[in-house]
Amino acid sequence: MVSEAPPFWWGRADWKAWSLWPISQVYGRIAGRRMARTRRPSVPVPVFCVGNFTVGGAGKTPTALAIARAAKARGLKPGFLSRGYGGTLDVTTLVDPHHHRADAVGDEPLLLVREAMTVISRRRYEGAQRLVSEGADLIIMDDGFQSARLTIDFALVVVDAMRGIGNGHLVPAGPVRAPLREQMRQMSAMLKVGSGSAADSLVRQTARAGKAVHVASLVPRPDPQIAGKRLFAFAGIADPQKFYRTVRSMGGEIVASRDFPDHHHFVEDELLDLMNDAGRQGLTLVTTAKDAVRLAGHHDAAEALLKRLTVVEVDMLFDDPQAPGRMIDEAIERCRARRLRNG
Repeated sequence: MVSEAPPFWWGRADWKAWSLWPISQVYGRIAGRRMARTRRPSVPVPVFCVGNFTVGGAGKTPTALAIARAAKARGLKPGFLSRGYGGTLDVTTLVDPHHHRADAVGDEPLLLVREAMTVISRRRYEGAQRLVSEGADLIIMDDGFQSARLTIDFALVVVDAMRGIGNGHLVPAGPVRAPLREQMRQMSAMLKVGSGSAADSLVRQTARAGKAVHVASLVPRPDPQIAGKRLFAFAGIADPQKFYRTVRSMGGEIVASRDFPDHHHFVEDELLDLMNDAGRQGLTLVTTAKDAVRLAGHHDAAEALLKRLTVVEVDMLFDDPQAPGRMIDEAIERCRARRLRNG
């Protein structure tokens, strides 16, 4: 079941955070031990993990897509490995965009498969083996940095410059997934996304640890249906406000908006309400690509909404265009070294 992150995670630590602190310490010890586990199975191709320190979106999926494009430019055949969060399938599955819906495989895999073959698996090693058998010579993991039972050759941790790590507390007192020291130890590099100062302390820690810090921005693709238009924006993502800022940066006027939980599967009444409310006010409906793929393959209200919906597509653009290629090269070299050590 998909739940919504509580708002108090993203401000200064308050009484709610401190009251949950004892539970967080137990959670942190378990998560830290899991991450520190040294014996993990490995596959014979490089594994590039795109993760983040916290629960919730920081731009992992657009980053993974950017890494795949850089890999293909190098003549590689990348494959995505996803847990399929929000989907119901619990068997290792090669995603077929013409057959699968988001309620089965999750929304993010349906975005990833546009760029490269994608496998969902609750068991990461099994999923990685499936990708190798399908001919992948680079595996890109979308998430799984803290929990994967799989050897990772390069771990890029994505941080939103506006939200950072929130109140800095571990789940459930805050959004941090595992002890920060262990996460910093195991990451290969950090990617700071957007502008803002919330990630500055993490950038300094990363630099002191001698690890690379890259900078990138989520850039929307131009769309004439947004600039100068009166809009009804809705989003079921971890940080809807980020999407609304993007729409405004494109010149759209958001007259009304509606937030839904991350990975939310819309029901008929919700979709009818969106269309009716937008129609009464003469507004154009606009949403994210991630929300749109959750509507695909359905009929009735979902099908009707898709026909009148404007979808904002975004790309992760690195300040240094060569950075993704260099990180891929580093992952390949680490894989070679790993295979030599293991004979």
